[in-house]
Order: sequence, then structure tokens, then C-alpha cells
Amino acid sequence: MKYTIIVIAGIFVLACMVMPASAFTMKSLDVTIGQNGDATIDAQYGLSFIEQSAVYFQLADPSRQLQSAFNTKASAQVTVESVSPNSARISIPFYTSVKKGDDGITYTTPALSFERARTALKSYWFAPLVSLDFSKGVTTVTFPDGYQEQFYGQITIPAVSHTVP
Repeated sequence: MKYTIIVIAGIFVLACMVMPASAFTMKSLDVTIGQNGDATIDAQYGLSFIEQSAVYFQLADPSRQLQSAFNTKASAQVTVESVSPNSARISIPFYTSVKKGDDGITYTTPALSFERARTALKSYWFAPLVSLDFSKGVTTVTFPDGYQEQFYGQITIPAVSHTVP
């Protein structure tokens, strides 16, 4: 029995080595800004079989990578609300700068880069088998009045400002 497990594990490792590199594919990232400047982030992504296996065996955690990427920009602790094999939802208190002025309330989001997630991925043993792919994804930033900005296939999202009268 012990040798059977070793043989199966060996075959799995060899199969992974000869398989082409696969990608964590970001499908969409929705950033919804609340009136107080808090944000809710909904990420939809695709994982290959290898990546799903790594998540299942708790060798990788996409929601934690998203949390880590946002933690660098947040002044308060980021909370993972839910996670599934294809999505994650996190909340970030005080994510957006909120300034009241004569013409209304101006919300300004910080610039965001997923380069850190790419760098963190390199620390995993399966890094040569996996790559991050943001080129197919769309990021939508929605402000309290419903105004939206969209960015397609960008690993770095610039700061966005919008004034709500």
C-alpha cells in the first residue's frame, strides 16, 4: 500500500512536469465602493487542474493572494468573506479616500498592482507550472452613484477619482 501511494505520487509529479504551463486566469474583478469609502471586491477567476489540486491540498490560496495584494493599499485589515474554486469576495474598510467639497463628495481609489501576486507565486514549488494571466480580465470600479470605470487586461489599475454631487 505504501509503495502504491509513492508510485501514484511519482506519476502525478511526472505528469505535472510534462504538462504545459497553465494559467490562473482573472476573468473579472469588480470593486464596489460604499458611501463611507469601504470597498467590496468580487473576483472571478479560472484555475487549471493543477491549480485546483494545489488549492484543494491547501498548497495555494488565491483568495489569500488577493487579500495580500489589497492589504498593501488598505489602512485597515482586509477580510475574505467567501471563496470558491472560481471566485473570491473580500471587503476592505477605508479603501477609498473620501473628501467632501462644495461640488459633492470625491472618492479616490488607490492605484492597484497585481505584480506582487505574481512575485508571491514564484515562492511556491509548483511555480514553474503556473502563470498569472490578467490579459483576459476586466476590472470594474463602481462608485456609490453607479458611475463605473473599466480597465481591460491590465495588471496595474491606476487610481480613479469620481465626484458624487
